[in-house]
Amino acid sequence: MPDFSQGDAPNPDRPHRRRPRYRGTHPRHFDERYKEHQAETYPEIVDAVRARGATLAGTHVPVLLAEVMAALAPAEGDRIADATLGYGGHAAEFLKHIGPTGWLFGFDVDAAQLGRTQQRLAASFANISVHRSHFAGIGKILAANSLDGYDIVLADLGVSSMQVDDPTRGFSYKHDGLLDMRMDMRRSRTAADWLALLSAEELAKALAELADEPDHARIAEAIVARRDRRPIRRTSELVELIFRAKGLTRRMWREQTGRDPHALHPAAKTFQVLRILVNDELESLKGLLRIAPTCLRAGGRIGIISFHSGEDRLVERAFRDGVEQGLYAACSDEPITPGPRERFDNPRSRSARFRWARRS
Repeated sequence: MPDFSQGDAPNPDRPHRRRPRYRGTHPRHFDERYKEHQAETYPEIVDAVRARGATLAGTHVPVLLAEVMAALAPAEGDRIADATLGYGGHAAEFLKHIGPTGWLFGFDVDAAQLGRTQQRLAASFANISVHRSHFAGIGKILAANSLDGYDIVLADLGVSSMQVDDPTRGFSYKHDGLLDMRMDMRRSRTAADWLALLSAEELAKALAELADEPDHARIAEAIVARRDRRPIRRTSELVELIFRAKGLTRRMWREQTGRDPHALHPAAKTFQVLRILVNDELESLKGLLRIAPTCLRAGGRIGIISFHSGEDRLVERAFRDGVEQGLYAACSDEPITPGPRERFDNPRSRSARFRWARRS
């Protein structure tokens, strides 16, 4: 009798493919996780990955899904702008609520992901159109279609898991790759370019103001000193530099994560700041907050999920100013954050903060 103890038993409904080769007993790199990339073919992998608080390679788990639906209250026939379509997790839930008489407009600057998400959602829903545009451009679609406004606008400001997990995109401090970080590949400057251009003072200021990085001066000085000898081109080079600037070794970090598995990675804030600079995220957010009231119908709702204090402060101020000016009838008093269960199931949600406002 054949021995299937080291692999899957033959499945007559699953065509045989030779297992990709990788080092060790389990796939570690993004492109080796063939089962996660084909979850429809290997459904058993979904529960196994989620049980350890991880995300399937090439997918994204929408954060605060129930809370977003409760606050924004999508209803039959609503027109919705999902300003950061991503993998389409929030969009799919919206589409279930608005029914065939509603319509969802999806926006994203990542062309590769936009095409995949459109194909995935179109298999179940006909009332969706997608647009390669940053979220601050939602007003142009209204004008182009002679519409008077949206009932709901949602923007999730976090980088998607698909982008983080793919080492070729250069977003992750966990995977080695070229320092790119462009969500929109039409942008000319990569993260490596920004590291080569900014002065130590500019870097330190960005790290302090955009991420509250306590070691902003040491990291900035280390970056400038290193680039004077040779350019910083890869994610692994930047991570090692940050470790040294913070006086840490890999062993010290492993011991720390042993005590606290959810401790923030030493390079997390620096990578976050670079991503914000590369994609001009704060200016885009300011643009969205400025035009949002004019894009909403009377009684329309807007929700924004942010992931760091700089973004959250902008959102809070814009919503409260809007209430004072009579543009909004109400807004959330405090940010809504993930509960313990969601933070365990999806560790990437732990810094999420959701605020909403309702048009007058």
